[in-house]
Amino acid sequence: MPYVRPILQDGHPTLRKIAKRVDPREIPDPLFQQLIDDMFATMYAAPGVGLAAPQVNVSKRFFVMDINDEEHPPAVVINPKLEDAGEEIELREGCLSVVGMVGEIVRYQKAAVSGLDRHGKKIRLEGEGLFAQCVQHEIDHLDGKLYVDRAKNVRPVPTEEEEQEESTVSS
Repeated sequence: MPYVRPILQDGHPTLRKIAKRVDPREIPDPLFQQLIDDMFATMYAAPGVGLAAPQVNVSKRFFVMDINDEEHPPAVVINPKLEDAGEEIELREGCLSVVGMVGEIVRYQKAAVSGLDRHGKKIRLEGEGLFAQCVQHEIDHLDGKLYVDRAKNVRPVPTEEEEQEESTVSS
């Protein structure tokens, strides 16, 4: 039965460590598979679209993601390697480890990632938009980086009223 784990917040040392590669022999272990299930449960409960192992205090190189679109089903990427990256774009971003804050960050508009799936099989996923942003954000976590390290204008998440005011002013 999957269980929702606590998500570490900025300031916890595990979030600033470079996560260790996962030994492929570890993947079939029931405890590793349980961790994957727990991470999905934790991500959905938050709610979020991605979650890296260091965010649940496990310094290993893998993440789960579900951007909720038909082209990209929920995925686990173990020992990810970022490949092809398209042109850069500025995006608004938040993080489950920096609750209540957002900021603007420059990310690649398109991204491809290769690694292993939850069965230890080689995979390569690619996409753009939210998919590319999520992959880059989670790989940053595995490298001990948080989006606030590079983002500008980091501020509290605007309320719905503030969002409507902002869109009225800028349209």
